[in-house]
Amino acid sequence: MSTCPYASRRGFLGGIAAGMAAVGTAHATTAPAEDAGTEPFYGPHQGGIATPPPAHTYFATFDITTDKRDDVRDLLKRWTQAAANLSQGKPALPTDSGEALGMAPSRLTINFGIGPGLFTQDGKDRFGLAAHRPAALVDLPVFVGDQLQPARTGGDLCIQACANDAQVAFHAVRQLAAAAYDTAKLRWAQSGFLPHVTGQTVRNLMGFRDGSSNPDPKNPHDMQTVVWAGDEGPAWMRGGTYLVARRIRIALEHWDRTPVAFQEATVGRSKIVGAPIGGHAEFDAANFAATDADGNPVIAENAHVRLAAAANNGGARIFRRGYSYNDGLNFTTERWPPWRQGMEYDAGLLFMAYQRDPRTGFIKIFERMAKFDMLNQFVTHTGSGIFACPPGCEQGGFIGQGLFA
Repeated sequence: MSTCPYASRRGFLGGIAAGMAAVGTAHATTAPAEDAGTEPFYGPHQGGIATPPPAHTYFATFDITTDKRDDVRDLLKRWTQAAANLSQGKPALPTDSGEALGMAPSRLTINFGIGPGLFTQDGKDRFGLAAHRPAALVDLPVFVGDQLQPARTGGDLCIQACANDAQVAFHAVRQLAAAAYDTAKLRWAQSGFLPHVTGQTVRNLMGFRDGSSNPDPKNPHDMQTVVWAGDEGPAWMRGGTYLVARRIRIALEHWDRTPVAFQEATVGRSKIVGAPIGGHAEFDAANFAATDADGNPVIAENAHVRLAAAANNGGARIFRRGYSYNDGLNFTTERWPPWRQGMEYDAGLLFMAYQRDPRTGFIKIFERMAKFDMLNQFVTHTGSGIFACPPGCEQGGFIGQGLFA
């Protein structure tokens, strides 16, 4: 771990107080880690991807405001050092805002991503980096049913902070945003949470287990095959990954009025146990060939689990790391009958999909789902972004260093 010239949060708090006195098998998105310890920052991969997910996240994207390449490089250097400090419970900067002083690191992880706009903007090579843009970092297509809001879409850079304390996660992004004042400005942000459960797959706001068919983050083969970029792309991205972030609003009022049997048919799983319809346990393999007495598929042709399955997408897989969100209420007109209007929950899923190549991962899977998934009558994609997340770094280096070599 790196050494830092600043005191620990607790020591720093004491100083402030004194001053004030003077003046395979499928693997799920499992329950969040419960303790308040630390996660390593340095290593071959960025943390917060394969790391067990803590209970809270704060995700933010930024627009670059400088026209100087060196400014961008220097920002990534500052962010790397600040993130390393924060992950160990130390202040990010001498000007730390202080609201997390005295708090434990709470398993804080911070990872960074680079959006297409860092390479080209309005057809212009902004920083002489266009030739280094990975082919996998494509502009996402417009999917059927998208209702993306510009204020929640895009970004030249992104940060995701995850911790077991919401204030620790927000504090981290706040400090990093402050370190970027002369180089980048916030574009959009979204907080999220996971339920505190032990030994079982977490449930999303629809009440279903979320991520039952995820690759196993502890299986190197799964992660190398599905998540980590290899020799097919530029050297600066080897050991990194590609993130597709989607803010998905769920019409909870509509969902809550829907019979559970229809909910299960829509998802293709039992609500309580989580087993695929026709199965008995959560991690049973779905039998997509099974039919009922009338010859109809046991798992509907447009059920979510069928359309998302690797077996029905040429083997395409992603590693999902989703968080629920709740942003209060706003006035909404529902997309489907009975087209209710009124104040409804602005709540849903911050869907984070990591993969080796979005063209053969998220895009391949979601193009079909956007057209046919029964779940679409309850969900609307309102925010979106795609980012190249470079590999991790060692002490003395910085995230994205290879891009500026």
